[in-house]
Amino acid sequence: MKRAASHRCTALRGRILHALGDPAEEGTAAIEDIADGLLLIEDGRIAALGPADTLREALGEGVVCHDFSGRLILPGFIDAHVHYPQTRVVAAHGIDLLDWLARHTFPAEAAFADPEHARSSARFFLDELLRNGTTGAAVYCTIHPGSVDALCEEALARGMRIVTGKVMMDRNAPPDLRDDAESGYRESKALIARWHGRGRLAYAVTPRFAVTSSEAQLEAAGALLREHAGLYLQTHLAEQRSEIATVGRLFPWAESYTAVYDRFGLLGPRSLFGHCIHLGEAELRRLWETASVAALCPTSNSFLGSGLVDLEALRDRRRPVRTALATDIGGGTSYSMLQTMAELYKVTRLRGGNADPAGLFYMATLGNARALGLEGEIGNLTPGSIADVVVLDPRRRPALAHRLEAGAAEAVSELLLALAILGDERIVEATFVAGRPLYACPGSGVSVVQP
Repeated sequence: MKRAASHRCTALRGRILHALGDPAEEGTAAIEDIADGLLLIEDGRIAALGPADTLREALGEGVVCHDFSGRLILPGFIDAHVHYPQTRVVAAHGIDLLDWLARHTFPAEAAFADPEHARSSARFFLDELLRNGTTGAAVYCTIHPGSVDALCEEALARGMRIVTGKVMMDRNAPPDLRDDAESGYRESKALIARWHGRGRLAYAVTPRFAVTSSEAQLEAAGALLREHAGLYLQTHLAEQRSEIATVGRLFPWAESYTAVYDRFGLLGPRSLFGHCIHLGEAELRRLWETASVAALCPTSNSFLGSGLVDLEALRDRRRPVRTALATDIGGGTSYSMLQTMAELYKVTRLRGGNADPAGLFYMATLGNARALGLEGEIGNLTPGSIADVVVLDPRRRPALAHRLEAGAAEAVSELLLALAILGDERIVEATFVAGRPLYACPGSGVSVVQP
């Protein structure tokens, strides 16, 4: 029986790969691989997927079909920790994190007092995510409410799934980048009313980190979480040892960095803590007890010399901490979640561990969706999910195409590792958000919808 085409009905044909579960728990059965598949999208959601020979007969008239045979159709990537005001400080040298912030990041963020600068930066940032196949992200703004407005307006126009919030900083930052406990609370509250739950946007209470927030401000952040249902919390935790020592001096009563956030009610299942490299056993256990999320940023950690995150320690079965994967632009060095997967693979090997390629793919898609509490909406291609989709063409990188000619395309784990190590934005052919093509490379034959 043929389907009646709706006013927004699209079909994508190609090799479909997506995660149905965590490969660490379910093994190879966690990855569904349809060699010649068809993905049917109706009104922005996945209506059906399966072998092309089976579903093709069910397509009605008026269905726009994109033939991506020879290419890969995947869920859109999700970035769990990224700074949109830092697009111009990628690859900026710093002695350590605090020096890098003072020399490069804070001056760049001060420019966001200008609304037009914020708007142009938001447009570039979101377009760059799409060019890299990333369709959803947890994003830091600056202390300026206008920086949130600019990002949310642009994300709303594109229909993207964005979690974001105004940075709160009331000390240890330049005067023009400071708010105070009361103004940070008041401005955040107004932004929550303006943007949280609008379209596909969600608000994250965002104290930058304990170094730049007083006890009064952290208390205000906790108050916002208690007063508004469904908010996220995002901040940084245990990125560098000099940072940890500074936190120890600022909060002498705290037994650990994590204990600072814990005291003010900032731990929980919707709390995203960037980095989490240098944590003690008691801190790891407390993250596990509260179902908090460690957002791992391997390219940033390597570039800034922060350290090598211990993925296996975080996932210790006695108290497995929920983890997510992130680029951390602009400490991070690539917008590509493929390259981020590659870096975590290398870091894990350097620590003597073994990073399963299927597990890395899971982290960048369904795993990050679960970390954000958004499974069922994004992260895979199961019917009912929003059609955030990326199409990859390995042939766009000759070295990758050459590698896959050796047979790596036959084994999913080998294919995924080759994509991560040798792939980047150059192999992204098209990116669909809620079924709309918002990015396509030249020659793809896909007509892009302008936001």
